[in-house]
Amino acid sequence: MHAQPEAAWSLESLAREVGMSRSAFAARFTALVGEPALQYLTQWRLQLARAWLQEGPQPLAQLAGRVGYQSEAAFCRAFKRHFGVPPGSARRDAPEGLARPAGQRT
Repeated sequence: MHAQPEAAWSLESLAREVGMSRSAFAARFTALVGEPALQYLTQWRLQLARAWLQEGPQPLAQLAGRVGYQSEAAFCRAFKRHFGVPPGSARRDAPEGLARPAGQRT
């Protein structure tokens, strides 16, 4: 998932990648990482997107695809839910706009 964040990962495909059953993988991942695999994947993708937003003017639709979202709208909703600001605002306000956890405004 780290090497290919854009892949259409599912719990089943992640488990298959490491040669485990879906239920065994889910339990082991949660025990080791502290959160479910797909929740971790979403956070990983959004952290990558945040970093790439700071790097340059890549179109949001292209960035969404780079981190595994099928549409720009779905990516924007997930980004705003996670960081508390839409990606366009985060890009304009970087780095200050991205430094605050979601829900904390000054």
